[in-house]
Amino acid sequence: MNAAAARFRPMRFGIESAVLEHLDGGQIDLHSEPALQPYPHRLSDRLLRWAQETPEHTYLAKRGPDGQWQRLSYAQALQSARAIGQALLDRRLSAERPLVILSENDLEHGQLMLAALLVGVPIAPVSTAYSLISQDHEKLRHVMRLLTPGLVFAASGERYAKAIAAAVPADVELVVTEAPPPGRAATLFRELAASLPSEAVDVAREACGPDTVAKFLFTSGSTSLPKAVTTTQRMLCSNLQMITQSLPFLAEEPPVLVDWLPWAHVFGGSHNTGIALYNGGTLYIDDGKPVPGLIERTLANLREIAPTIYFNVPKGFEEIAAALRADPAFARHFFSRLRMMFYAGAGLSQPVWDSLHASAEQACGARIPIGTGLGMTETAPSALFTNRLDVRSGDIGLPCPGVQARLVPVDGKLEIRYRGPSVMPGYWRAPQANQAAFDEQGYFRSGDAVRFLDAADPQKGLVFDGRIAEDFKLATGTWVSVGPLRARAIAAGDPCVQDIVIAGINRDEIAALIFPQLDACRRIAAMPPGSGTLEQVLAAPAVRQFFQQLIDRLAAAATGSASRISRALLMHEPASLDTGEATDKGSINQRAVLLRRAGLVEAIYADSATDIIRPQ
Repeated sequence: MNAAAARFRPMRFGIESAVLEHLDGGQIDLHSEPALQPYPHRLSDRLLRWAQETPEHTYLAKRGPDGQWQRLSYAQALQSARAIGQALLDRRLSAERPLVILSENDLEHGQLMLAALLVGVPIAPVSTAYSLISQDHEKLRHVMRLLTPGLVFAASGERYAKAIAAAVPADVELVVTEAPPPGRAATLFRELAASLPSEAVDVAREACGPDTVAKFLFTSGSTSLPKAVTTTQRMLCSNLQMITQSLPFLAEEPPVLVDWLPWAHVFGGSHNTGIALYNGGTLYIDDGKPVPGLIERTLANLREIAPTIYFNVPKGFEEIAAALRADPAFARHFFSRLRMMFYAGAGLSQPVWDSLHASAEQACGARIPIGTGLGMTETAPSALFTNRLDVRSGDIGLPCPGVQARLVPVDGKLEIRYRGPSVMPGYWRAPQANQAAFDEQGYFRSGDAVRFLDAADPQKGLVFDGRIAEDFKLATGTWVSVGPLRARAIAAGDPCVQDIVIAGINRDEIAALIFPQLDACRRIAAMPPGSGTLEQVLAAPAVRQFFQQLIDRLAAAATGSASRISRALLMHEPASLDTGEATDKGSINQRAVLLRRAGLVEAIYADSATDIIRPQ
């Protein structure tokens, strides 16, 4: 064992090596060894297995109104799945009339998910942002038009009443856990759960096969209206086998997860719930989030439940890293049985990465491996995993077993494309989008750019190199690699930068539109939480100084015009979900922002915008 590996808690990776084949035109085929092992035809097979082998073991748990954990064992999960499955069959739900879920992660949502998987009824969990944040509900209406649901569920009919009235057709049955919305008939969830299962449930389960549609999961909306990814049983089962082979410790003991990630997205709803189900583990539903006022709940849950694997987005790890530094007792508990931390959704800054390692070494005498990879909703989601201990921020590893990757030169970069059992058959009811999504050899065009960490040693894996569609040329003909530049700027601007949009196509210089993190800016300005308007906070001298120093540092580190931000402007208007500027995940759509704020970009380059920040 080398010195670097000796600093880590021991862990075995399942991806052993990569096989490369160089093709004409600079293309590279890439796959990993060993080969993908057999996997179930349907995910419900795992539910039946654990209900028989470990019936009393908890699959899902969530805090109840009294603060205590309410648990759903594998035996109870199967029992409720059969009962609710009968109710779904009675309503003749199908791919043409699926089950749509509007509300957050909870035990009722989980039971509906398992029941649908059991009897072959597709489920479509929808981002709560479409119901609770959107003002026009156009994306939710689009979902309803596209899917034509036969049943819609919302935990609280009262909380979702506005969205239901705006988007759910009057002739579609509504199911709620509590508080039916005024003026709308609704079935109570407990009525579904009280159904008596018949032989029809077993017949429906046996009829499920690899091509049965299990879910419709929506893309985050890089265009104005999100697309529905047709997710089959084959995709789910093969991908969970890929994940388990890549991280063998998942099968060595039942994993324990404490997780808030929304089930409307593939990371939380397929990856994390699936890891627990596939390996007989337990998922504690975290009622917190990495935002002020809710991160405290996450920390309280983690102080009680020590996970064996922990998933989060970079912002969540930032908050947890700070709490671990401040509380050694919490750190000792958090790391007590943790085998891996795993992030996705964006790049994890190296300072946060280093802080997590330092806290682990102090708490338990060894670093805990931090993993990541690359994937997307269309690949169910995992396509690549890191397979070394000594990885750093930006590394994405090698293809999972069973994934065929092809690297294709596009505009000076290598686009990674995918083929294999975990790749979607297509977007639902979107023939034109499907035609553009796959190349002539059947590879899915991801739009993600990658490069080898070490061209002389491909076994060290790949590094994320931005999105092909975001890159552009300056007037000089020089390519600007937006993804890496944006990631460096966001990391350098922590904690006051939420996101940055890079402008400059056919210009001489690069400009940046900076979306500030308001709460962090208030702290910099020594203003009380919630005080001051956005304009007042951003005008504070300490805040102006912070952003001036940020632009100065970025300019000093630039290596040329393609990496130097010559002018920047703080955005006084948040990115809008309804106009497509912000996705339901909270990330920024670069193209939509540049299109909607084209006049502002013109003003920046014409020097007519006020408060432009330039390097000094």
